[in-house]
Amino acid sequence: MIRPATIEDVAVIGQLIRDLAEYEKLLQTVVLDERRLREDLFGPRPYAEVLLAEEAGEVVGFALFFHNYSTFVGKPGIYLEDLFVKPAYRGKGHGKALLLAVARLAVERRCGRMEWSVLNWNETAIRFYKSLGAMPMEEWLILRFPRAQAPLGHASFAAPLRVPRRMRGITRAIDARSGASTRRVARQNLATKGIV
Repeated sequence: MIRPATIEDVAVIGQLIRDLAEYEKLLQTVVLDERRLREDLFGPRPYAEVLLAEEAGEVVGFALFFHNYSTFVGKPGIYLEDLFVKPAYRGKGHGKALLLAVARLAVERRCGRMEWSVLNWNETAIRFYKSLGAMPMEEWLILRFPRAQAPLGHASFAAPLRVPRRMRGITRAIDARSGASTRRVARQNLATKGIV
């Protein structure tokens, strides 16, 4: 049976994430905080959703996913961050049921596509995904900033913003209306609009 996770499932989800990391030989990289996970999944602004697979009342797998957006397709999509079934329960259709449940949600939500990554050494998973019609995107390369440090540590991001003389009156007017504490925010807003 596939069901949406509830706030009572946070500890189980946390354990499944650690089990997945152990399977992927990445357990040493997990810094998961279950309080943060609870907030990120069930707080006022959820960042992701989870579906759980159950057998005889026991949670045996999960799929964690979130929305992204394709500018080329002009529609939202779903990115499947994690799909994992406990080894003792593999080969019973739980992984396929989880994947298809997320795919159904993508269709119901009028998404343009559903994407995910798989480790290149995980031949079993690659064969499984291909058997369902998934296409490898071999022309794409995944890039990431390590944790949340970059690009903020880059010198160009640390330099103060300079507002051109012609724009200083606008930022002063903003400051006069809403207080000097908004000066930096106003300058950042101008920078994002390409004015600075």
